[in-house]
Order: sequence, then C-alpha cells, then structure tokens
Amino acid sequence: MIAHLRGEPVLTGDRWVVIDVGGIGYQIFVTQPALHLLAQTKQPVKLFTYMAVREDAITLFGFMHQSELEMFRILIGVSGIGPQTALNLLSQIGIEEFAMAILNEDERALTRISGIGAKSAKRLILELRDKMKKVSQTIVSGDLGRAGPAVHDAVSALVSLGFAEKESRDAVNDAARALKSPTVQEIIKAALVKMKDR
Repeated sequence: MIAHLRGEPVLTGDRWVVIDVGGIGYQIFVTQPALHLLAQTKQPVKLFTYMAVREDAITLFGFMHQSELEMFRILIGVSGIGPQTALNLLSQIGIEEFAMAILNEDERALTRISGIGAKSAKRLILELRDKMKKVSQTIVSGDLGRAGPAVHDAVSALVSLGFAEKESRDAVNDAARALKSPTVQEIIKAALVKMKDR
C-alpha cells in the first residue's frame, strides 16, 4: 500500500497529475481544486494517497490533506459510490460543507453535486449520518471548520507545499478576511504575499 508520495508535479491531465518521485512518475487522480493548484507549481508537494486495486487496474488517488483522504475512504464505503464518484463529489464540495449536509440531512445541498440524484442523496444520508457524527469533530474542527471549505483547502495546499501549518493558517485567515467571497486560488495568492511580507 502506498500511503503518501512526495515529489514534483511534472504533467497534468483532465483529472490527474504525474508526480516525479526519484525519477519515477506516478499518475495520481486528484480533485479539481488540487489539479488547478498542482498545474501551477513546480515545487515538491506531498499527496496522501489511496491505492485502488482491481483485476484490470491499479489506480492511485491523491489528496493534499489527510482529512480529504479520510472523507474519500468514508465515501467509497457507501454502496454504489466508487472511487471516481467520490473524487467527483470532493471536487465539487468542501469536506466541511459535505459533512454538514449529511448531519443536517440536507438533500438539496447534495443533489446540487453532479452525479448525485435524490436517491443517491438519501442513501448517502442514511449510510453516513451516524458515521459523520463520530468523525465530524476531527474533520470539521477548529478555525478551518468555521471558516469554510475555501480556507481549509488553501491551508491544506500551502502545507503540502512545505509551509508550516500555523503560519499557513494565520496567513490564510488574514487573507480570507480581507477578500469578499474569494476562491481558493485567490486566498492562496493573497496568503503567499502576506507570508512574504512577514
């Protein structure tokens, strides 16, 4: 089992990135926010990985933060939700927002995700409600949980690029407060400026 990889992004595709680790290129399927960020960096990054083994393929799925990997594992445990569907889901909704939708039994929030219909939303809520109650404190925690998915993703991205978590969190929180409804990329850019000025 490959638990994580650290290396340089050398190539990106529609839903994947190739990470060069000591001269070996690993193709890893990632979420859209992670793909956008990885396509813009040539610095070494760390991805937490899940290796899916089937008769005809061995596939790696990568995440910039451990909590995203944990949510991915939870999702693929739901009947009818495979790795690609889980990755698609995590590309469209932050893990805190998803956890809250499950806990609040908010079918409308779930059906806004492409590929998730009313039946799938009901099944997700039914199968994950109790599990989310147990893990919500670890996944939706601290300043990140209250600040929203964009802030969480921005901090995760900076940490994966090698910045200290506290420094990243402080800079991202400052940047997010100064911007109105920012995207993850806007927060990251503003946070990098703030860290450079410190």
